[in-house]
Amino acid sequence: MDPLALGRRVRHHRARAGWTLAELAAQVGSSASALSLIENGRREPRLSLLQELASTFAVPVGELLQPGPPPTHRDALEVELYRAQQRPLFASLGLAPVRPGPRLPTDALESLVGLHTELARRERAASATPEEARRANTELRLLMQRHHNHLPEIEDLAQEAVDDAGHTVGALTHTTVARIASALGFAIVHVEDLPHSTRTVTDLEAGRIYLPPASIPGGHGLRSLALQALAHRVLGHEHPVSYADFLRQRLEIAYFSAACLMPQDAAAGFLRQAAARRDLAVEDFRDAFGVTHEAAAQRMTNLATVHLGIPLHFLRVGGDGTLHRAYAGDGVPLPADDDGVVEGQPVCRAWTARAVLGQSLRTTESYQYTDTPAGTFLCSAQTATTNGGDYSITLGVPFAHAKHLRGRDTRVRASSTCPDPGCCRRPDPAAAARWRRRAWPSARLHAHVLAPLPVGDFPGVDDREVYDFLEAHGG
Repeated sequence: MDPLALGRRVRHHRARAGWTLAELAAQVGSSASALSLIENGRREPRLSLLQELASTFAVPVGELLQPGPPPTHRDALEVELYRAQQRPLFASLGLAPVRPGPRLPTDALESLVGLHTELARRERAASATPEEARRANTELRLLMQRHHNHLPEIEDLAQEAVDDAGHTVGALTHTTVARIASALGFAIVHVEDLPHSTRTVTDLEAGRIYLPPASIPGGHGLRSLALQALAHRVLGHEHPVSYADFLRQRLEIAYFSAACLMPQDAAAGFLRQAAARRDLAVEDFRDAFGVTHEAAAQRMTNLATVHLGIPLHFLRVGGDGTLHRAYAGDGVPLPADDDGVVEGQPVCRAWTARAVLGQSLRTTESYQYTDTPAGTFLCSAQTATTNGGDYSITLGVPFAHAKHLRGRDTRVRASSTCPDPGCCRRPDPAAAARWRRRAWPSARLHAHVLAPLPVGDFPGVDDREVYDFLEAHGG
């Protein structure tokens, strides 16, 4: 029950009947003061009173309780103003609230609501600093780590979607994805002019999901893009209210997509059989489900700990040796700053993820044992290249679980004492003594250092471009 919306519906029916509060109170066996509190959303009526009100108005009880906006435009404005004045942001201004009584003109009410909406938008934009985003991302990563990178509710929804579409085994086809979309009331449409700031655009009114005409670099295939767009509907997402909420939604839609492309029942069974043969490998899992190496490695972190009892870690490391994405469910000592942020931190040169960068053989995985202060880990890594440069994808396990993985017989071994600077960051003393005063490198300035954090309801999206696109395609 939404007390505010209910109250406005009661007032709407009373005003339409032409009754005063006292006259309605006499008919339903209540008092004018009690009804006033109900109409203003400050008290929820008892079930018996709710039934009396519905009977007096000659409407079903469900009509008074129905979800959705209040009955009139003015009612909706009054509810929005009331809610805005209840938020901490308004309280921090030290201003007296405005009571939207009948003498307040509707245009003045619209202006007040508009001002509150813009004030809230500017507050969100101001708070969405790089530090806030990094902190939110770190909190989300640690939360997932505590849950073994596994979201059972989303697993169930994805499994139900692929089962209902008739998928049983092998890679999820584009036709099956289209069936999943159709079951949810959507058609997939490929266009050449998708707005540059978007990956997909969903027309909720027409039931269309607009996709690019072909897969784009970076591992986001058309199947994954469509499933992520559908995930917003399946998971009931609303407009994100903060950057943290935006990041959470991005994680959830990516999880749903992966759980459809590699359904839990089939994927866990595949991994279980491979572990029993002591031949667990990312490349086999990747090929069995027709996904990218990165997607397969990440999906293994969702399933291996929960279903096989094998803790894992995952790394994506750029060609410059910095960490782009990570999950550490096995205690591997990730590089981190004082706030616990790992993204952008340099990875030890001895780690497999960095040692493989620059290798020319990229068709198979490379394996290495690495001794660290937290123990020894067996890691498999594979490299690739995009328009942004080289990167490596690494999946690793503690030594005690290496028996399940292919590559456990490798003789490649390295030792790392990072974050001790003497491990791989401190220069050779002789070289430092010679060149410290004779070298003047010109540092490369990364554009993201000076770039502002994207703002907007959907950060980074050009609203005008999107709406112009929908106008052009909506007819």
